[in-house]
Amino acid sequence: MSDNINKVVVIYKSKYGSAQRYAQWIADEVKADLFERSKITLNDILKYDTIVYGGSLYAAGILGISLIKKNFDKLKDKKVIVFSVGASPAHPEAINDIINNNFTEEMKGKVHFFHLRGGFNYKKLNPIDKILMYLLKKKIEHKKPDELTDDEKGMLACYKHPADWTNKKSINPIIESIKSRIK
Repeated sequence: MSDNINKVVVIYKSKYGSAQRYAQWIADEVKADLFERSKITLNDILKYDTIVYGGSLYAAGILGISLIKKNFDKLKDKKVIVFSVGASPAHPEAINDIINNNFTEEMKGKVHFFHLRGGFNYKKLNPIDKILMYLLKKKIEHKKPDELTDDEKGMLACYKHPADWTNKKSINPIIESIKSRIK
């Protein structure tokens, strides 16, 4: 681990690469230490003042968030920032679902949460994810064209044409949140 003046660590769990890309950008921007979720222990994390955790969304769950959730009693006096990465835009109802599915009541009042857009490439999905996404596609296709939301239309288009919505500028609010703690 580097001698990090700001004592910031960025941890990520990425399924298809977008969360890792965002984590790398954040770590580079604030000169933080960077770890994949499986490569860091709670004892390592406790050495930091600011913990940034990012994970891919999977059925409204943030991959690997249990590291933060199960140990929040030991982390609650630190600055904890969590970001999720998914294909959907950050609609308020989707954000509420993510928060309610991943955070305890105590975490809701203390964790700084952000949602970032990732990408979607049907051909790169593992077999189980392909089945789940195929079922979602069939469900959407059963709707009448005038009943489709813009998000659903966009999702259908992505099955044939992969999309990457990652954007380095999206990390700016996270960077500001990190720096607001640094004296």
